[in-house]
Amino acid sequence: MSHSTPAAPAVREALKRMLASETFGRSERARELLRYVVERDLAGESDKLKGFAIAMDVFGKDADFDPSTDAVVRVQAGRLRELLQQYFAHEGATDPIHITIPRGSYVPVYETNETEPARTESAEGEATAWAGADESNIQIGGPTIIPLARHLQFLWAAIGIVIAMLSFIILRQFGAVTPITAEMGTSNDLAAITSSIALYNKAEELPTVYLSVRASSPGTARVAALTRAGLSGFETINFIGRDFDRKPDPLKDATSFIFKIAPGPDAGSVSVELQNVVTGKVLHSRILTAQEARPPHIEDRIATLLTGATSPSGMIYSMIEQAGLQKGLTACLMLGDDYYLDQNARNHQAAYRCFEKLARQRARSPLVYSELASLHMEAVTDHYAYPPGATPEQALAFAQQALQMGATSAYAYRAYGYINSRLGNPSESIRWLRKAYELNTFNLAMAASYAYALIFAGDYNQGTPLMARAVEASSAHPAWWDFGLFLGEFMLGDEKKAMTTAAALAPTANKSHYLAARLIAANNDGNAKVRGNLLSELTTRFPKFSADPRSALVKRNYPPDLTDRLVAALRAAGLGSGS
Repeated sequence: MSHSTPAAPAVREALKRMLASETFGRSERARELLRYVVERDLAGESDKLKGFAIAMDVFGKDADFDPSTDAVVRVQAGRLRELLQQYFAHEGATDPIHITIPRGSYVPVYETNETEPARTESAEGEATAWAGADESNIQIGGPTIIPLARHLQFLWAAIGIVIAMLSFIILRQFGAVTPITAEMGTSNDLAAITSSIALYNKAEELPTVYLSVRASSPGTARVAALTRAGLSGFETINFIGRDFDRKPDPLKDATSFIFKIAPGPDAGSVSVELQNVVTGKVLHSRILTAQEARPPHIEDRIATLLTGATSPSGMIYSMIEQAGLQKGLTACLMLGDDYYLDQNARNHQAAYRCFEKLARQRARSPLVYSELASLHMEAVTDHYAYPPGATPEQALAFAQQALQMGATSAYAYRAYGYINSRLGNPSESIRWLRKAYELNTFNLAMAASYAYALIFAGDYNQGTPLMARAVEASSAHPAWWDFGLFLGEFMLGDEKKAMTTAAALAPTANKSHYLAARLIAANNDGNAKVRGNLLSELTTRFPKFSADPRSALVKRNYPPDLTDRLVAALRAAGLGSGS
């Protein structure tokens, strides 16, 4: 792919072809969004491609639209990115121009699709063709009479393939194997050819994060120590607690990043910057004031920064997706994050199948089995069709496998806790989730999971402040964080905060209990129109819940006191009057 900007007429022709394709024929919203962002960008208005403008121009929202509470633009943009990937992987694979919408932005990027040279044009072409071929069906082509130089190039390529096949056998014997997903280099150097062997075991690789502390002061030392402690507990990255001390390799280090910590411009202040090692692109830059760099504020600042940087929806993963480098475990984690941000059967199956593929390749990362455990339990409780015949026992088996592979994996402990919570074992759930939280108190996702378990065990005094910390510190988080906070505030009697939190649940969070929380908030606010709409939606889509919310809450193991108060509030709002 070439990153040179193609001419506007060529882009419009590419857009026209995409909009008429079978891939985009199934989604009118995706077509409208794609047409809008491309036309605005070509008109020189890329600076206007913001969530608010898109919501009004494409999705018909009014001036009251709040992108922080209504996720329609973010969700539709995510679906558009998926369709773009599908299109260019199949129908549009040979299109002269490829269009992408990088994660974290609505501005399109255009790349010229350069076709590869034919296999018989040069020895380099042959080496490339061999590298991308299926090993079980390699065909050698070319003229009958081959010059000596080309004989040598064939020889080097053959040696490379033999070594690769031997390595494949060895790796199948001792560890997980991933098919070759990238081409060998075209260099004649044997080292360049054999280096492609490493591609066999790339599936479980994660972004690498380094740490550089430029100068010493009480503030920088404190921030650096906390950053180091926090990063060492995040399993979504490979943390190396030292500076990057060599010349970057554009290929090997493309997904490597570095936190740079140095004294700030003012006395006692600290500068924190996150950069990509190869490009030098700054993903985050902040000056912590002297006050912010001291306890107790600094712990929350670091937790917010590190969670926002290293989570699958965070800055590092967003840049990886923007560069098109997501694959293997990295891609699966992104799909899992997409599901928890927008929980539906389609997103669930995409994430599950991704992790399932890694498991079938005998992956060794506890992340794979932790996520499979949680997703499997989601299939049980939400009755997803895939995987067929999902059971709690299988979910627990995945969690056990995760723990065996990573005795200190916070994700493994969280999976155990989540499953026990769904099975109605609050004490066991809290025990496992407390361990997950203690393994990395800087990970707001673990804090939220532990807080949720405390709230569902009836410990509102301890769980609610911890959930509030997670929600307030993380700008992008799943709807269940907000719902858990609503329940805690509701039970602590802080009606104003509870109703504000419930109202903040995005319209895309359309499970019965989320809609019920919004109904309670609308009724308390006296908003008859919203209350009526929510009553209609609940009774239409969730007739069993609407007829008898108490039974549904008991079945989901809500604490008795919480169940009683929710049922009373729903009855006051006009739902389940007979329960």
